[in-house]
Amino acid sequence: MTLTHDDRQRRRGRLRGDDGEPLLLELETVPRLRDGDGLTLADGGAVLVRAAPEPVVDIRCESAAHAAKVAWHIGNRHAPLQVLADGCLRIQDDHVLAGMAEGLGAATRRRQAPFSPEPGAYAHAAPDPGKDRG
Repeated sequence: MTLTHDDRQRRRGRLRGDDGEPLLLELETVPRLRDGDGLTLADGGAVLVRAAPEPVVDIRCESAAHAAKVAWHIGNRHAPLQVLADGCLRIQDDHVLAGMAEGLGAATRRRQAPFSPEPGAYAHAAPDPGKDRG
């Protein structure tokens, strides 16, 4: 099942698998499903979760210190943020936040890509239904 970031954070709702099969999601807590996690079905089967490409903005900064400054400003607006392996930052497409990053001297690039933001400092305290990676 290929899902956007928002759909990977839903506790309940109707979804469709990649094969078009309808699925009813009913979890006890809000999940933090990541690309590659699995969900166990009521019949004992499992569904592999994939992160769907969605509209994002990649933000390239001049240095680690510059990236920390831009990330702080994005976080100060309570917006989810992904730190990429190459040091770039990624946000869901938002023209206001992209403009702010540009105003802080960063280069931005709009594209379609999976979005998997940092879970937050207190996320470890909540159960992680995707942890099993079924």
